[in-house]
Amino acid sequence: MMPKVVATIEARMTSSRLPGKVLLPALGDPMLLHLVRRLQAVSSIDAIVIATTVNVSDQPIIDFSFAHGISVYRGSEENVLERVVGAAEMLNAQVIVEITGDCPIIDPTLVEKTIQLFFDNNTDYVSNSLIRSYPDGMDTQVFSLENLKKSAILTSDPLDLEHVSRFMWQHPDLFSQLNMLAPSDLHWPELGLTLDEADDYQLLKKIIEALGPQNILFGCADVIALLKKNPEWVDINRKVHRKGDA
Repeated sequence: MMPKVVATIEARMTSSRLPGKVLLPALGDPMLLHLVRRLQAVSSIDAIVIATTVNVSDQPIIDFSFAHGISVYRGSEENVLERVVGAAEMLNAQVIVEITGDCPIIDPTLVEKTIQLFFDNNTDYVSNSLIRSYPDGMDTQVFSLENLKKSAILTSDPLDLEHVSRFMWQHPDLFSQLNMLAPSDLHWPELGLTLDEADDYQLLKKIIEALGPQNILFGCADVIALLKKNPEWVDINRKVHRKGDA
């Protein structure tokens, strides 16, 4: 019997750089719904849960979840690791696919490939972003709930609590790991496709409006082809400083 695979989406309304970003509209739907639909298309994912906070300001995310029949869990704003553990436990997850709410055009095919890499290898932690090769915004991390709980016991560093899997990938001596590198046609690590600031929203909205009417589940290759045809679009959010960038 295969382990139960649950995708956790970390989302809140109080982003410092773009408040309410996960519910901003594109092609008539909130960005969060675009992300959920993409994860629903991943065959290995058994369930999806949105991990939000207990803050009153996050009630719109609760309302969104109920309106669309999506599981939701409320936990600590600062201790995101604990929040993800709680969300995964609520759905009896054995394997977690960790996704952040700022990746509304994540490629379902890449998510599936990352999950399969996890199952095909006896490895504790699998990611496609440990070594940056895909565009930023395609980030997928896969690990067992058991190992995430183990990491939670081993650290109290606020950075580890904020960045859920940080302790695991920083300790390859304790948690074995694999990274999935992008093939040459998808290799564009400098491209920012995450929803961090207003310029990101402008670009992502344009991409969704251009590709979505033909195929709402367009992939990373489609985005790259579109941007190569419209190179000026890449300049829209080129100056956005990504968290974790030097």
